Amino acid sequence: MNILVSNIELVLDAKASLAEGPSWNEKKQLLYWVDIVEKQLCIFSPTSNTNRVIALNQQIGCVVPYLDDVLLLAMENGFYSINVETEKLTHIFDPEPHLFKNRFNDGKCDPAGRFWAGTTDTYGINAAGSLYCLNNNLKVEKKVSHVNTSNGIAWSPDHTYLYYIDTPTKKVVRFHYDICSGVIRNPSDVIIFPENDGLPDGMTIDEEGCLWIAHWGGSKITRWNPSTGEQILSIPIPALYVTSCTFGGPNLTDLYVTTARTRMTDDELKQYPHAGGIFRIQTNVKGCPTHSFCNNNIGAETL
Repeated sequence: MNILVSNIELVLDAKASLAEGPSWNEKKQLLYWVDIVEKQLCIFSPTSNTNRVIALNQQIGCVVPYLDDVLLLAMENGFYSINVETEKLTHIFDPEPHLFKNRFNDGKCDPAGRFWAGTTDTYGINAAGSLYCLNNNLKVEKKVSHVNTSNGIAWSPDHTYLYYIDTPTKKVVRFHYDICSGVIRNPSDVIIFPENDGLPDGMTIDEEGCLWIAHWGGSKITRWNPSTGEQILSIPIPALYVTSCTFGGPNLTDLYVTTARTRMTDDELKQYPHAGGIFRIQTNVKGCPTHSFCNNNIGAETL
């Protein structure tokens, strides 16, 4: 398929310090995202062009849909739920209470509705982080150890592979994935990031099984074939630090891109005045949907 992209549009000039973790609510046509540094959960409506900001008391790494008015978050101190109507935050579990310098970073739900999210320490280079999975029964399981900066995660459309980024390694690792058990095994490097092109950050996947990866410090989104390791598309983004992306819109063909303005010099901010904004790219390929957390036996009142 010949992939076409057009109309790279700034849809929200948020000037976020560190916009991250975008996820799409297909039913409500809403984009959830977080500003990690500013401790904000944000809900953007493309339909009404409004962005609701919920201020919280600790840094948020990522957000995933759960119930109509309940989302799950991975934060500094573990997994939480939040009722967006009351803004009540409820703690679920902290797998790292002894690691004071660690916080949760990127994460998503798998096709079975488990919430996977990983941690990083302050510097993101000391292999002090891990990748965890919050199972449907609310039990937390460590999946990968000795992680520097846990970042992009995605599942193949046929649900047989998990793709994972530990940013400083400059590569994408593929695991064999069992959707029934959540077990991952046989890691192998499938994409090696080029030098002087930024670092791999967040990512998403389309229905053709190709990965779309954000370049931290590289001002772009790239599309890759993980079967061959080949980069097949590069899209410039008018921001130095491109953090993540997700497919949304009525047909899941709009790629929403988050960016940051933290650590930028005055000259860099002049060059990229819309850094920290949310961008949208129209494509002709359909993305895989954002999966919601699934817990059939426990109601929202328990979270």
